[in-house]
Amino acid sequence: MANITAQAVQSLRAKTGIGMMDCKRALVEANGNEEEAIKLLREKGLAVAAKKSSRIAAEGI
Repeated sequence: MANITAQAVQSLRAKTGIGMMDCKRALVEANGNEEEAIKLLREKGLAVAAKKSSRIAAEGI
């Protein structure tokens, strides 16, 4: 397991706008590799978007 610093989490968070704990989990899973962590976050984001796409928007635009 890579030693994840607060600066690494802050940097990833600044680039992606994703929450602190999600950034840290992605960095841990990617062994500290920021580019790999961004790829992982994108894949997870697509999975979340796919789940929500089947919902019906009954109100709003």
